Amino acid sequence: MRLLITGGAGFIGSHLTDRLISDGHEVIVLDNLETGRIENLSAASHSGRLTFIEGSVLDSEIVEKLVAEVDFIYHLAAAVGVFNILERPLASLMTNLRGTEIVLDAALKYSRPILLASSSEVYGKNTSDSLHEDDNRILGSPLMLRWSYSQAKAIDETLAFAYWEEKKLPTRIVRFFNTVGPRQLGAYGMVVPRFVAAALDNEEITIYGDGNQTRCFGHVADIIDALISVANSERTIGTVVNIGNNEEISINDLAKKIIEMTESKSKIVYLSYADAYKSGFEDMERRVPNIQRIKKLTGWSPTRNLETIIRDVAEHLQAN
Repeated sequence: MRLLITGGAGFIGSHLTDRLISDGHEVIVLDNLETGRIENLSAASHSGRLTFIEGSVLDSEIVEKLVAEVDFIYHLAAAVGVFNILERPLASLMTNLRGTEIVLDAALKYSRPILLASSSEVYGKNTSDSLHEDDNRILGSPLMLRWSYSQAKAIDETLAFAYWEEKKLPTRIVRFFNTVGPRQLGAYGMVVPRFVAAALDNEEITIYGDGNQTRCFGHVADIIDALISVANSERTIGTVVNIGNNEEISINDLAKKIIEMTESKSKIVYLSYADAYKSGFEDMERRVPNIQRIKKLTGWSPTRNLETIIRDVAEHLQAN
């Protein structure tokens, strides 16, 4: 097949590109390189099956031209990272809202099936033991820019679902929970690469808040397996599925584990949310995915644990 990946030079997108090319497909990547990196595509570029276009999903002419040339669309392009969202809220909203609308319009025009990447951020402050796809969203004030990403991704989902319900465009929606692995940058607030980089340099590991908040981390290789399983299943059309690992750990314990595994001399220090971000920032105390739906529909489940994630991130940072 010939496939389009928007945001294909990013962390997850570049791993998806590598995997699809290794499976024998031709891949077109559209990326503006604001958070993606051309170096992420170095291996794929030697395959002879990659076409890279530097451009934006906000450019409707480019998007329409590329969509017309492919059989399937993975729409991963988005403004990501808490720091990025807070520093550039208007640009982030435009990318996440208008960009998705443009891609969906083109997909409808040429009858191309599309997989939309959403986020566990849509659940907001819901701290259920196991977040199910149909659970309620709990958000703060719309005037708190911290929640703008959550709102944008929720509208993206609604748009995609409406295209399926009303126009019968084959749409699939995935909600990423914390995804980690080689190539991920800590510069936008991603906690694991930030902690591992500090540990390898024996520098202080800074935890935002009190560190009692918990997260679940999925290895990017597992997440790519999940993405492809969703894309290849007819049973996932017109629905949304969580993608993640449900192994829960506190941020305090994460830092300790990273120090232990890297044999680091780093000390743990704490920074308040007000100092780390802007005043009034809210975090989620807990975020655990329920992954029964994707297991039922595709048979997928994660196979790599947190130790594997930390080791792979450390090896990548040391090699680069």
